[in-house]
Amino acid sequence: MLVGALHRESRVPAARDKAAAVLALLGLDAQAHRLAGSLTLPDRKRLEVAKALATQPQILLLDEVMAGLRPTETDAMVATLTDLNRRTGITILLIEHVMRAVMALAEQVIVLEQGRKLAEGTPEQVTQDPRVIETYLGHDLPEGEPA
Repeated sequence: MLVGALHRESRVPAARDKAAAVLALLGLDAQAHRLAGSLTLPDRKRLEVAKALATQPQILLLDEVMAGLRPTETDAMVATLTDLNRRTGITILLIEHVMRAVMALAEQVIVLEQGRKLAEGTPEQVTQDPRVIETYLGHDLPEGEPA
């Protein structure tokens, strides 16, 4: 954390204060004394977000931050990111396969298939797009066939 904060702060005390503030923002201030390897998976995920935030980015790029989390942990991360956006106004660009998180967080969604844009719009629009449904859910089964 301190190294990330030193990216913008030239003095160690100021960087230390910035790192502590970011940890507090993500609810990790009570864990500040612990080694990263001793944290739970959800806390390690939040720590990765905190490390990125310590550099004071204009946009926060998150790649599969929900991967490996249980549904309740995913919900907690969604709440954390929602709060982070509300409190700081930072733009979050999220690359994610956990649809419950995407639908809860996104204002705008771009769906890719093999690196090509398949659909773009609000979460509701893309989940109703026939191309998205066919690509990710497959064709409808004929009536009477078992799933």
